[in-house]
Amino acid sequence: MRVTQSMLSNNMLKNLSNSYSRLGKLQDQISTQKKFTKPSDDPVAAMMGMNYRSDVNKIEQYTRNIGEVNNWVNSTDDALNHAVNVLQRARELTVQASNGTYDGDQREAIAQEIQQIQDQIRDIGDTQIGDKYIFNGKNTNLRPSENGFSTGEVRFEVFSGITMPANVDGKPLFENANASMQDLYDSLMNNDNNIGDHLAAIDDTINKFLAARSVIGAKQNRVEMMETRLASQEVFSKEILSNNEDIDIEKAIVEFTAQESVHSAALSIGSRIIQPSLVDFLR
Repeated sequence: MRVTQSMLSNNMLKNLSNSYSRLGKLQDQISTQKKFTKPSDDPVAAMMGMNYRSDVNKIEQYTRNIGEVNNWVNSTDDALNHAVNVLQRARELTVQASNGTYDGDQREAIAQEIQQIQDQIRDIGDTQIGDKYIFNGKNTNLRPSENGFSTGEVRFEVFSGITMPANVDGKPLFENANASMQDLYDSLMNNDNNIGDHLAAIDDTINKFLAARSVIGAKQNRVEMMETRLASQEVFSKEILSNNEDIDIEKAIVEFTAQESVHSAALSIGSRIIQPSLVDFLR
């Protein structure tokens, strides 16, 4: 087959066009540091990337959720600890008031402090995180001291198919504490001689709060384990996503430099293929 000048020129232009395209693709990869800039460049990798990115987004949401659980359990533990300290003060006052030498005025003075303790317990029961009342069950938008205590768990999804309750049931804790303090207050105001009989009820109330703290402690341990698991999973998922989409920048630069040399050589050779002009023949 006879090879014409036109055929040589067309092949040269085709090869130069392919070289330009390859250079352009490498330049895009280097500037974006991505293997592809649009789904049509690699449909399979693009589809896989969507799935990988969805996994990363889910893990990031689980991490935010476990952070919210952590806030709840830490705030709950702090509030319960404060309640125990307040109740222990009430116990000290009860022991003091049970002294047979105390008269009505002295017991009334202690009753006033017990009333302040009642107020403190009420305030602890109204503890909030943001605008959420953490001891009011599912009715987190209602103030317990005004609307009464509700029950129910506040749960957060902390992994695929795994939810975790963030709260404790405040209803039996605070209703029992308020009742104990009210009974003690009434006895003090009436100058009863059997003030010491209230110690058993106060001890029972304190033990209930301590038991609730034990539950919270177990939740804190679980939160720490979930945080560790999620952190590891996030690193793994982001690594998979990066392997699917991100380029090896050093390798891409080497390829770009090599392609640039090939392109320059193609231009140089192509210029020699073009038929010499009439002026060249006349020289």
